[in-house]
Amino acid sequence: MPVVLTPGYMLDADLWTDIAPAFAPYGPVSQADVTRDGTIEAMAERLLDEAPDRFVLIGFSMGGYVAREAVRRAPERVSALALIATSARGDNHIQAARRAAVAGQMKTEAFKGLSLAAVAASLAPGAAPALAERVRKMSARLGYEVFRRQSALVRDGDVGRLGEIACPTLVVAAAQDQLRSLAEAEQLRDGIPGARLAVIEGSGHMIPLEAAGALSRLLADWLAEVASEFRT
Repeated sequence: MPVVLTPGYMLDADLWTDIAPAFAPYGPVSQADVTRDGTIEAMAERLLDEAPDRFVLIGFSMGGYVAREAVRRAPERVSALALIATSARGDNHIQAARRAAVAGQMKTEAFKGLSLAAVAASLAPGAAPALAERVRKMSARLGYEVFRRQSALVRDGDVGRLGEIACPTLVVAAAQDQLRSLAEAEQLRDGIPGARLAVIEGSGHMIPLEAAGALSRLLADWLAEVASEFRT
């Protein structure tokens, strides 16, 4: 039962390091490449081009937009979907702020990753400085061109298209998420037929890093259920 992971804005494979054991029993795991394209649609197409014939798809934050687009394009290939800390709403205000950040970054060689102030907004209040630095390093490794491309990305809302998703879907939200509200998670749950919602306490937006234990248990249970259906 292959698993494809779709990361969020300026995050690399380290996003999944702490929860990797949850995926280990279920087969090959790969990460979708969202670093080379400038639209959600192109990212979804690349994901499908590089993914196995049939797979479980997990999308985090920006990756949730990509994952939903992939499901709509190839519903017969995605056996189940997990959406973590994401939304179906448009991102106009966030897009404007990110474009302004790119405009203020005058030289490519000056890019050292996202500012710690920007990173702090994605974490629960009082998060350890080491955690913020870990997120910053991921963005630094991706570099300026990915920063420029992902900051310019247009995330149109797809609330009206959620009903097109027919595979079993798990929505995961964090109670202390400062970027994505519980109402947005509930909107995903209510819009996708049969979707379930789980809320993790004590975490900000970066659930795979801030609440790795709770998320791992949640995904392990869900994957075990999906695996039994996958074999049929």
